[in-house]
Amino acid sequence: MLKPIKLSNKNFLSNLDITANEVNHILELSKGFKNNSLKLDYGNKVLGLIFDKSSTRTRVSFQVAMSRLGGSTIDLNPNTSQIGRGEPIKDTARVLSSYCDILAIRTFKQCDLEEYANWSTKPVINALTDLEHPCQALADFFTIKEEFHDFRNVVLTFIGDGNNVANSLILCGALLGVEVRIASPKGFEPNSSVIEKALKIYKNKNLLKITNDPYTAVPGSNVLYTDVWSSMGEEDKKNQKDKLFNGFTIDKDLLGVAEKDVIVLHCLPAYRNKEITDEIIDSKKSRIFEQAENRLYAQQALLSCLL
Repeated sequence: MLKPIKLSNKNFLSNLDITANEVNHILELSKGFKNNSLKLDYGNKVLGLIFDKSSTRTRVSFQVAMSRLGGSTIDLNPNTSQIGRGEPIKDTARVLSSYCDILAIRTFKQCDLEEYANWSTKPVINALTDLEHPCQALADFFTIKEEFHDFRNVVLTFIGDGNNVANSLILCGALLGVEVRIASPKGFEPNSSVIEKALKIYKNKNLLKITNDPYTAVPGSNVLYTDVWSSMGEEDKKNQKDKLFNGFTIDKDLLGVAEKDVIVLHCLPAYRNKEITDEIIDSKKSRIFEQAENRLYAQQALLSCLL
């Protein structure tokens, strides 16, 4: 019978905090939760959410996931708690970990997340930082596995800003041995340290490709993926980036040079007709809303392995 195994690392701050076997185990658990063949009850366990950034899918999927595991969630809004007035992280972490059984934190700096983990006696999950979005990557690869059944010969191409989502796709792809291509405008490539870490993991270094031309990256792709061009906190750069990213829209023409079995992903929210056209979001090739639903099952699986 399929059941959760404890992860080798207490925290999930990065996709590299887990092994390839653990990723595959989480994906199998996700499948079990989705088809209702796996039911678990963690009694009165409590998940604390600390979100310094706005959220829809991550917040709700974590709350519902914890509820389905028999637990409850406390949503700690910085605007209505002492976190917002600048209480030191080490003080907040020590207190909250005496109340909660696990913490999911969405913040700006990866180093702030790491400080929470350093002072917390309970597991800490990265619910998004400027550097990584590892929970999103778990749901993404679960969606890809649902479509193609395994990762052999799958080519995943991300078009757009080399942001936290792109970074996590690279790292998770490296663990799973999936060919990942990133097409970004010059100056907006993924984090160089992330690329370096991924290349150390890949057995075949040619499975990671970084380019500045979408039409070079897309041929042979089975999955096209995009995200907003201006992430949270970059509102002042929006007009400038819109000009620089001209030509990086997933549209009918770009889709036409991919493989015939191609599917399209977007982590949402989307600016329709900017990074992706309205037509493609609602097309038969889109798995965007299945991908969003899969956040729930991936987070159930992750929580069950950390609690």
